[in-house]
Amino acid sequence: MHLNSHVKVKTYRSLLIFLFCVNSAITQAQDPNFYIYLAFGQSNMEGAGAIESQDSVGIDERFKVMGTLDCTDDHRHQLGKWTTATPPLVRCRTGLGISDYFGRTMVQELPSGIKIGIVVVAIGGSDIALFDKVNYASYVQSAPSWMKDIINSYGGNPYGRLVEVAKLAQKEGVIKGIIFHQGETNTNNPEWKNKVADVVKNLKADLELGDVPFLAGELLASTGACCSSHNVEVNKLPALIPNAYVISSADLQGKDAAHFNSASYREFGKRYAKKMIQVLGHITCTTIKKKK
Repeated sequence: MHLNSHVKVKTYRSLLIFLFCVNSAITQAQDPNFYIYLAFGQSNMEGAGAIESQDSVGIDERFKVMGTLDCTDDHRHQLGKWTTATPPLVRCRTGLGISDYFGRTMVQELPSGIKIGIVVVAIGGSDIALFDKVNYASYVQSAPSWMKDIINSYGGNPYGRLVEVAKLAQKEGVIKGIIFHQGETNTNNPEWKNKVADVVKNLKADLELGDVPFLAGELLASTGACCSSHNVEVNKLPALIPNAYVISSADLQGKDAAHFNSASYREFGKRYAKKMIQVLGHITCTTIKKKK
């Protein structure tokens, strides 16, 4: 009996040592200077802007995007693989979006030793219900066929795919925040803000993120915009989500009633980045240059 107890103790100690070593290996593999940001939403996060010549040049290799699906006609988009963030970032045939110049501005303004990675899942026309961890399937069932095709490219569960790929990204870096743009499909729905809060709560719990910053952008508000009245709801998010901030869409122009034009996507992405840097408390390269 005594011998058996001794064997059990040794086995238990060996297991503890093994788990410690595994955990240490994972921790050591993470680069604390590889800042990862999750992005999700509908068409303005997906990217509806024309990709112009200026958008495909001068991209710092410190700015990466991890594929959230496989693209047959664009081998840059491979599920779970990092690549330099040349647009389109979301899928094979999407356009310029918010995350493009968010990431570019982050690497431009932060010290050269810091890398930026984006993990983005976004589907144009989608209701916030698509990102409901529990009830998404009922929304998918009623979605139009063209949207179902896109949803299926994310394994039938966009929220699940975002979490799956985010966990892969966490093996190499640290998730520092979440950026979001959605609401046109839910315009003036008073329950929308609560549903967004639930999605963010689930993301933070599933990925053990703590209260990382959450940035939500206002909808297009230029003359003729379809959904600017919903910005009242967007601006209520900080009261429901810890460490949440709203990014203004003031003076940004649209290419139609719902979508920003390319110049506005560039500016909007910069606004997201400047707020994220402010919240993180970093001294930027621009600040250093001004002091000189």
